[in-house]
Amino acid sequence: MWALILPTLCAAFLAGFSGGLLGVVTLSLRLSALGYAMAHAAFAGAALGLWLGISPLVTAFVFASFVAALLGPISERTGLSPDTVLAILFPLTMALGFLFIALTPGLPLTSPALAVLWGSLLGVGWTDVALLFGVILATGGFLLFFRREVWALLVERRLAEEAGIPVRLILWTILFLLGAGVAASLRLVGGLLVYALLFLPASSAAQFFFDLRRQLLLSPLLGGLMGLGGVGLSFWANLPVGTAIALLSCGFFLLSWAASPRRRVPLEKPPFPL
Repeated sequence: MWALILPTLCAAFLAGFSGGLLGVVTLSLRLSALGYAMAHAAFAGAALGLWLGISPLVTAFVFASFVAALLGPISERTGLSPDTVLAILFPLTMALGFLFIALTPGLPLTSPALAVLWGSLLGVGWTDVALLFGVILATGGFLLFFRREVWALLVERRLAEEAGIPVRLILWTILFLLGAGVAASLRLVGGLLVYALLFLPASSAAQFFFDLRRQLLLSPLLGGLMGLGGVGLSFWANLPVGTAIALLSCGFFLLSWAASPRRRVPLEKPPFPL
């Protein structure tokens, strides 16, 4: 029994931890809409993998990274705002995901398809745990070694560019890490709810601290607890694990907001450098 449950528990904690870490940076840079788009793109990519008979994890990561890579060039060449491009990508990626599931013979009502949609308790293995641990190490290392560049980007992007900071490279790296985190969490949480672990831990941590450094410490821990609590709720209430994690995370955020002296949701730019 524990041989089946232990990978799920480890993956739940690490998925929440990585989501909490990436969520603080994503919300601080006002990239939450892109996070939603990449979650939907990862869902479409995983569905494509099921249709082609290859690893959904690989195609989810490739598809999410591809969408992130296309956003800038499409916006620049068409003259459309990034928000408009994202508004187009949202329904497109979701439609592609359901299309690929429908095209896969005999798949629509099977457990692999449901796992892509809502997550799976028993579909998680040690490979997923290792990938999530790698995402955490990569994200933590990036934020540690490039903390001044990230801080400059948080303060003012234009000034950061004038100071010679490779703004696009920093943003691309963040998006790459975001895509990796979303893809690695997909098997556990599901493509429709994976962003719950990206933004709810970070939003909850923001109710207590202005300082970005403290948010970066608290948010991953909250995310890990939300992941573990969601798995427990899923077992207890016989719910899809992604649904359980999302419901528990939303409930915890509401409690955080009610207990917070700030009484507001948005993340503010940090008053102190990383």
